[in-house]
Amino acid sequence: MTEVDRCFTFAVDQAIARGVDFAVISGDSTDHALDVHAPAIEALARNIRRLADHCPVLMLQGTFSHEPMGTLNLFRLLGGKYPVHVADRLEQVALMPGGTWQASEGWRFERIPDGTRALFSCVPTVNKAIVAAAVGATEAAQAVGEQLTVLLHGFALMNAAARARGIATIGVSHGTVYGCMTEHGVPMAGFDHEFTAGSLFDAGATAFMLGHIHRHQAWEQAGRQIAYAGSIGRLHYGEQGDKGFLLWEIDPDTARFELVPTPAKRTIEISFDGMPDMEELLKCSRDAEVKDAFVRVRWTMPEEDRHEIDRKAIERIFDAAAEVKLEGRVIPVVRTRAAGISQQVSIAAKIQAWATATEAKAEPLLACLHALQERTPEEIASDVLAMSDVS
Repeated sequence: MTEVDRCFTFAVDQAIARGVDFAVISGDSTDHALDVHAPAIEALARNIRRLADHCPVLMLQGTFSHEPMGTLNLFRLLGGKYPVHVADRLEQVALMPGGTWQASEGWRFERIPDGTRALFSCVPTVNKAIVAAAVGATEAAQAVGEQLTVLLHGFALMNAAARARGIATIGVSHGTVYGCMTEHGVPMAGFDHEFTAGSLFDAGATAFMLGHIHRHQAWEQAGRQIAYAGSIGRLHYGEQGDKGFLLWEIDPDTARFELVPTPAKRTIEISFDGMPDMEELLKCSRDAEVKDAFVRVRWTMPEEDRHEIDRKAIERIFDAAAEVKLEGRVIPVVRTRAAGISQQVSIAAKIQAWATATEAKAEPLLACLHALQERTPEEIASDVLAMSDVS
């Protein structure tokens, strides 16, 4: 919560200082389902209210696991100077004079309302369970993408009419674009993603504002832009790229944006294939800007060496960091099962089979077995004590 609240508070401060005309939150206002009394909900509501006292706000329904249906209804009731519109269905929304919102009755307007200042085409998170129930689970992923392509094309007529009247047109959605990159640099290239860049451009909006992927990235076509703002803060180690929010300038035919960085925490990740090298850690602490950074050190070690790691020494190396997280992966000892050992009749034969499988010497063990079978415990103990006296 601390990271998100600090970064979002900064973003709201900047939006107010720069005099934005409206604010769009493209889904996942919360990272997981929260109770209404949670401090995070209070902090979020406080900042949304500050935004609504400055400009109209549009909030889009995000991933259902993050924002269960109905979560955003609370923000409709904040009572700021300007209204907060929650887009939790397929619809078009017009920004009207005085900063009010007017939503279409169906999935799009039949005619653009008089006085419209900007036209928004909203595609919140699609409930794939409903699609699966309608077309079958195996066809659901492909069906979602196909139907959204048709839907987006259907927005193009109203968007073209709006542009002809000098109205800015904006798409807002939450989902995955085929080929986009995650915050860890992994390309999203599967058949179950909701959008392609082509289908989004086909909607005819000058700007398309996307949520869901935590890495900022964009696509451009003839002055029109599609962009993920990315996450407002740095929530995981290893995330690539700057964190911030997008400040847009949109006219009927072109769109431009600026990524405004937020004071997201800095993370440093150091990984070893084997045991941690203390000299290398010292070098990293000298070369990297570790003061107030969040440092994670990871290594891999055999099970028998797990007690040789001096965690306190590693923590002392990075004592200037805000946090030091140590993660050691233990490789368990693999015990070889002697094939056929259970089929051996005598204990001596079992020992011989085990020794063969493990490449161990069987003679010392067989000698001990012979002593146990042929001699009394007192005799064995006497011999052990005699050997101790000699040594």
